[in-house]
Amino acid sequence: MSAQHPTITLGGGCFWCTEAVYVKVKGIVDVESGYCNGHVQRPSYEQVCTGQTGHAEVVKLVFDPAQISLRDILEIFFVIHDPTTLNAQGHDHGTQYRSGIYFADLDQQQVALEVIAELQTSGVYRRPIVTEVLPLRNYWPAEAYHQDYFARNPYQGYCLAVAAPKVAKFKSTFARLALD
Repeated sequence: MSAQHPTITLGGGCFWCTEAVYVKVKGIVDVESGYCNGHVQRPSYEQVCTGQTGHAEVVKLVFDPAQISLRDILEIFFVIHDPTTLNAQGHDHGTQYRSGIYFADLDQQQVALEVIAELQTSGVYRRPIVTEVLPLRNYWPAEAYHQDYFARNPYQGYCLAVAAPKVAKFKSTFARLALD
């Protein structure tokens, strides 16, 4: 991470969906699907899917703070997934699908906690937010076939049913931040 291009790592369920949104966001320099905060070194997708490695499916975002703020990135995050379901998003269940913000520094932690506190008091969600906010640990990139999955497989069933609606929701809610 550089001062010019910091990173933040987010877990919002299946990384295909989260990545599909963030590649469309102005100011996001790079998006990489991966796994973090588990106890196995260099885990494979198959290992993570067992739920035994402790990893979350995540996207690591490199962003340009001159174009987009961390607050904007997190506001998008809270719109495109359900932060009130523990270890699940839609039909995806397991600890690897947990909601998480994995920060690179204490300033990021502070912004994340502020955004969560504001959302909790706003009444946007009927249930408590269960998003974990932890330092990034043991990150490992996902296999090549997971990278840019939605872009390469737009007509795959899961992409049509789950990822495409998240991209559409992002574009309608955050038009000012959408690339196209």
